[in-house]
Amino acid sequence: MLSGGRSSEREVSLSSGEAVREGLIAAGHEALAVEITAEGRWLHEGEVLSLTPGAGLLECDVVFPALHGPFGEDGTVQGVLETLDVPYVGSGVLASAVCMDKFAFKELMRAAGLPQVAYVGVRSGEQWRLPDGFGWPVFVKPARLGSSVGISRVEGPDALEEALERAFAHDRLVLIEQAASGVEIECGVLGNDRLLVSPCGEIRVRRSRAGFYDYEAKYTPGGMELVVPAPLPSEVSERVQAIARAAYERAGCCGLARVDFFVEDPWGEARVLLNEINTMPGFTPTSVYARLMEAAGVSYPELVDRLVRLAVERFQQERALAH
Repeated sequence: MLSGGRSSEREVSLSSGEAVREGLIAAGHEALAVEITAEGRWLHEGEVLSLTPGAGLLECDVVFPALHGPFGEDGTVQGVLETLDVPYVGSGVLASAVCMDKFAFKELMRAAGLPQVAYVGVRSGEQWRLPDGFGWPVFVKPARLGSSVGISRVEGPDALEEALERAFAHDRLVLIEQAASGVEIECGVLGNDRLLVSPCGEIRVRRSRAGFYDYEAKYTPGGMELVVPAPLPSEVSERVQAIARAAYERAGCCGLARVDFFVEDPWGEARVLLNEINTMPGFTPTSVYARLMEAAGVSYPELVDRLVRLAVERFQQERALAH
């Protein structure tokens, strides 16, 4: 089990990793803990590990990378694990990288014809302008960061430059998105080829000084409420689940992901808008993904057990291919 890492989501990862370790033990597995330090060193029982290509990791059968954000969820650690030749939980290098890069993800989903809010990508130092018809408010986001770090809600053009500077402090590529007026809906997906899609859950923000589902709302006790199943018409829930499945498959995800949406006017015209995919969401038993899967009938120990089995299944399928 890998946790920690170099990103701003390090503390969240440590909590996820400890929960995963306990869940694996409850499911009958032996679980070894490896912590990646803020400097990028891999530690086991306080000792720095030496990683040898093709030699696996501590003779483990499977690695569970409970890592969030850059240098863990973005394909980098997945590449290391591929080099070590060890099965690991979750998506591979390409899907992890694409889903971490919000702009690349949106371009891929646009090509697939899946519904999204209007958006534009801005690179540091380049000339740009908002497309015609872009209204206010907007959200300004670092393209390759998670947990709402560096995100600003901008009500008008006077505050845009400051929001861009804040986002550029985290990434040289920034996304400007048209704000959606609908409810926030999340859906969990589990599987490789045969997928289990969870019931929809609605996020209700209870505490946020920023006025949206930010880091404070996500990780402060009482900051948000998850309502499962979401109070949506059945046909709207089914549409959300279908888009979640399509986005998961188009991005090439494996193992697990949480797919996030906005649903505008759910009891009227019901416009469903895909927001993003998180390939390694927060993973404590009270995290959104685990609660969505619990609503689908999968307990936390069963969930982590199924994920390690899915990792072995994918590893065996890929190693059977000729290269």
